[in-house]
Amino acid sequence: MKLRGAAAVFCMAMMGAAWAQQPAAPPEPEGYRLDNYHTPTPATLKGATVIGVDRAYELWSRKEAVFIDALTRPPRPADLPREVIWRPSPRHDIPGSVWLPGTGLGELSPEMQAYFEKGLARATGGGKEKPVVFYCRTDCWASWNAAKRALTLGYRNVLWYPGGADAWEKAGHPLEERAPEPM
Repeated sequence: MKLRGAAAVFCMAMMGAAWAQQPAAPPEPEGYRLDNYHTPTPATLKGATVIGVDRAYELWSRKEAVFIDALTRPPRPADLPREVIWRPSPRHDIPGSVWLPGTGLGELSPEMQAYFEKGLARATGGGKEKPVVFYCRTDCWASWNAAKRALTLGYRNVLWYPGGADAWEKAGHPLEERAPEPM
């Protein structure tokens, strides 16, 4: 019996050590994240509801929310010769999503701000009460920035799904190829 107790204590100590090694989530910044977009994100977003893959799947399967993918589209490689045709890798994301690439950057040009506003209004039918789930990839600030930006535009049912398409795929949920929303 004493051996079982010692084993339990040892296992708990090991779990505690593993937990202590996990990096702490960074705090929410006052404004938007302006660089290093693919790094750990905060655990919260003031004014929004943070959801995990199970809740995201529930909302998606019941068609109770609009899903907005804020992942930035990769730029053409600078060292690629002009005469070479470049085709970026296809984006696979949550079926039925709207992809608004570049709208999760920390600073938006007036054109990108208008693109975000119009895309969001189209996706929600102009309803600022409609639940909107923002995502991109795991450890991606683009969705955090885009969700925060939607809050500043008066959207009142903003959900942030930090696991993104990576966690969605890992959970065995379907993905589909997506093209960006036209400007």
